[in-house]
Amino acid sequence: MTENKGPAHIGVRYRPKRIKSNYDVVIIGSGMGGLTTASLLADMGWRVAVLEQHYTAGGYTHSYEKDGYVFDVGVHYIGDMGAPTMSRRFMDYVTDGKVQWAPMPQAYDRFVIGARHFDMLAGRDAFRAQLLHYFPDEEKAIDRYLQLLQEAGRAMSIYTLGKVSLPRPLSWGCRILQSRLPDFFFRTTREVLQELSSNPEFLAVLTGQYGDNGLPPGKSAFLIHALIARHYLFGGFYPEGGSWQIAQAAVAKIQAKGGDVWTYARVDRIDVGERGVRGVHMADGSYIPCSKVVSGAGVQNTFNHLISPEIVQKSGYDRELEQVRPSIAHLGLYLGIEGDGAELGLPQQNLWIYPSADHDLSTERFLENPEADFPVVYISFPSRKDPHWQQTHPGQSTVEVVAPAPYAWFERWKDTVWGKRGEDYESCKAAWAERLMQVVYQHVPQIKGKVRLMDVSTPLSTEWFAGWSRGELYGLDHDPQRFRQDWLRPETRIPGLWLTGQDILSCGVVGAMMSGVMTAVSMAGTGKSLPILRRIMRSS
Repeated sequence: MTENKGPAHIGVRYRPKRIKSNYDVVIIGSGMGGLTTASLLADMGWRVAVLEQHYTAGGYTHSYEKDGYVFDVGVHYIGDMGAPTMSRRFMDYVTDGKVQWAPMPQAYDRFVIGARHFDMLAGRDAFRAQLLHYFPDEEKAIDRYLQLLQEAGRAMSIYTLGKVSLPRPLSWGCRILQSRLPDFFFRTTREVLQELSSNPEFLAVLTGQYGDNGLPPGKSAFLIHALIARHYLFGGFYPEGGSWQIAQAAVAKIQAKGGDVWTYARVDRIDVGERGVRGVHMADGSYIPCSKVVSGAGVQNTFNHLISPEIVQKSGYDRELEQVRPSIAHLGLYLGIEGDGAELGLPQQNLWIYPSADHDLSTERFLENPEADFPVVYISFPSRKDPHWQQTHPGQSTVEVVAPAPYAWFERWKDTVWGKRGEDYESCKAAWAERLMQVVYQHVPQIKGKVRLMDVSTPLSTEWFAGWSRGELYGLDHDPQRFRQDWLRPETRIPGLWLTGQDILSCGVVGAMMSGVMTAVSMAGTGKSLPILRRIMRSS
């Protein structure tokens, strides 16, 4: 039974005496990848244990409460939830259909670029018409762009299938199809889009959601840009009640199938013998024997911290890690506002604030000089997205702000303890908050004098609570090189060790969820998985 105290605690606190001795699989990390893997395997009769080092399960889907205000740490909106898409079907499966999705307004994203703003409309035809309204000379480019998004979706299906452990004939077929992936698959977003148009403002609007993968268009793979654009083509949706509802429903389903989800369960290292995985050593000195372990902690954490260097070198993962880089870290600003959001005129749409149309140049300037303008500031209004917010939090509103910030700028405090990092750290946070508030007040002036709570997170906060070793927001960088790494797949070269999470497929809740599907299918085999997959895909 879940020890549920709302968003503050989902899961059961780990105690060695509570652990069963006969788990079929231990899963490290309760992010969307880990929870999806656990849900599918538990449904197939596996005895599952999920180990979460945080005080609550959910990874980036968890929420936290402070002074009566509830904030989401990672989920601000999700696409593909308004119809029985594959994403929605799997989401309903993992959450047992317990999460309801509130649609955002048709103009779900607003890009403020310099002195101009551009609204993105939900629906393919509306999206096209709105772009044509802004850029009447770009009709041919717009139509080709939409065609590329379609092609990317088909190509991604082939790419994903090629990562799953399949029977040999199917595996050969997938490799043949993968050899015929379109040429844009391993090119940057800017390289592909510059072939469509030379209008810098038009290209800046097309790439206005680049913050959803963390890399500006000159660095990101066009594939990840296309996947995100397709994901939101029919608008954005918000989980009613807050993002923690996702984790709560997923954990409850796992527990109902006999699985365990443990919190405060920090793994020290994975025990690997001559024949493969034997179990996990816990940070408290206890030991959980198990011949199959799934790591959802990210490949950097897994191979740099959880596996002994000798095993990593023997299996070649030390060389593989040299081919990938951690994604950028971020600042988070959480604002508790006095007043009803509708009465205050807070928008339901997201705001993306850019200093200019050159996203790459703005990013370069900021990384070279922290005093430069933020290359992007994202402002979200979760209390306006949730139709039930005013019933549970009358007279209150929330605003969440995200901006990039390299881990290196905060590294001097890395060996300090959360909440006790010292006055200089608090002063540093306050300075960043003040700069972000200048941007917020410029675009949301009506909250002046009404801010009752201001909470700031840094890359060290992400490292502390989410367990990412460099405070990464999106795991690995989503550059073209990353998508060439065949080793980023569920099955590893270490017998008994498997991977899941956004590192083996793509960032985001849905990307991590689909990685969980890949991992479960690879472990259980297609024969045992297909009946459940068919049931999911036939659901409405």
